[in-house]
Amino acid sequence: MTKPTTLGDLKQTEWASPTRIQRTVKEELRENLICLLENGSPLLPGIVGYEDTVIPQLVNAILSRHNFILLGLRGQAKSRILRQLITLLDEEIPILAGSEVNDNPFAPISKFGRELVAEQGDRTPVAWLPRDSRFVEKLATPDVTIADIIGDVDPIKAARGGHLLSDELTMHFGLLPRANRGIFAINELPDLAGKIQVGLFNIMQEGDVQIKGYPVRLNLDVALVFTANPEDYTARGKIITPLKDRIGSEIVTHYPHTVDLGTAITRQEAWLERTGRPLKLPDFIGELIERVAFEAREDKRVDRRSGVSQRLPISVLENVVSNAERRTIATKEKTVVPRISDIYAALPAITGKLELEYEGELQGPESIAKDLIRRAAGKTFESRVGGANVDDIVHWFDEGGALKISADERSEACLKGFSVVPGLLDLVDQVGLAAKKEPGVAVAACELVLEGLVAEKRISRNEELGYVRARAEPKGPGFGKTGSAGGGPNLFQ
Repeated sequence: MTKPTTLGDLKQTEWASPTRIQRTVKEELRENLICLLENGSPLLPGIVGYEDTVIPQLVNAILSRHNFILLGLRGQAKSRILRQLITLLDEEIPILAGSEVNDNPFAPISKFGRELVAEQGDRTPVAWLPRDSRFVEKLATPDVTIADIIGDVDPIKAARGGHLLSDELTMHFGLLPRANRGIFAINELPDLAGKIQVGLFNIMQEGDVQIKGYPVRLNLDVALVFTANPEDYTARGKIITPLKDRIGSEIVTHYPHTVDLGTAITRQEAWLERTGRPLKLPDFIGELIERVAFEAREDKRVDRRSGVSQRLPISVLENVVSNAERRTIATKEKTVVPRISDIYAALPAITGKLELEYEGELQGPESIAKDLIRRAAGKTFESRVGGANVDDIVHWFDEGGALKISADERSEACLKGFSVVPGLLDLVDQVGLAAKKEPGVAVAACELVLEGLVAEKRISRNEELGYVRARAEPKGPGFGKTGSAGGGPNLFQ
């Protein structure tokens, strides 16, 4: 069907009905949301873990036609949620061609639009604005000005057009007027200077803005949405109370409540579909990586006010797969299978994402990252093999056994080294379903068992000998019986 290109053609369509002309953006969001609810369609595809918490509150805010704010720590999908709001907008809407503020052809708010319709009548050209172009986003920073958000007088426009500076046609519109008939999002709202926050008052309460002190009023139709960190969004923070009072709904986001939810998010977001050798990611490796983030969020040495972003396990998983990929290329194996040693090799993906307290700074980020991996391995070991009889394994180490594992050895060679430890291979299938059928997965499972015993302090690990008895010290070349797989450098430090 051909879309109308003039105001006269548009008058012959449903867009000329009074309900369409008078419908605001918030009413549009509300009506389209109701349609999705009635059809049972997903509201925010790809957003996991918010089904019973954030999404119901978000639905209520939209149904109430509220401006709202998402309040949460970093890495809680706040920006993604705001960007997905465009799915609740119509696919496209008609605007006056050439309008900087997306003028409604039937009710233009700008002087440009009013004069255009007055001059050309039904011949006024109409353009169509897709919904992707109706979302305007701004990251709040202290250097943002009123001119950036609201607008300013443009002397060049005035000179070229022969207008007075007070003439509306000399105005350069900011981001907010350009978001007319759309959604305007501000990330990290409290970082806006106080005077800029004051500039938002009118648009939120009366629906209009003034530019540069001149008596020019634009009755904007905008849905305002924000994000903020809870630490800043308080009376002692950087948000001014009158602005806070004008925000209709305050929706608190959160990190995944369970490891399974976190693992699902990480697997969804991480880049795993790579060309080359096929990837087989053991589920217990994914669980361990996710538990690193969970442990970090509970660790007193990590700044809880800053939070531990969900980007941490995502980056770690990508780094783990890359290290396994590198080893597979070097050993010419056919399948990429990550191991516990690959998680230790991914320390750079952890240390850069931890904001440490004073105690943590003294210990150093790398030391804390290793400790988090060790504790996560212990929790994963407990969830997989908890209650299993590991006495034979511990006894072997207590009797002087030592096992040094090369991180870059083929899986078959590693398994040969693990077979020296009585009872170790017997636990493989308890760690991962049918793990014995895949040598790479079996190696990863054996490493998890040993890491779990280290976390429980039933055995130890040192740089020279690898896995040894608890609190054992190296005693030279003749120390006990030793199993080795490759004899290369040990990454389990």
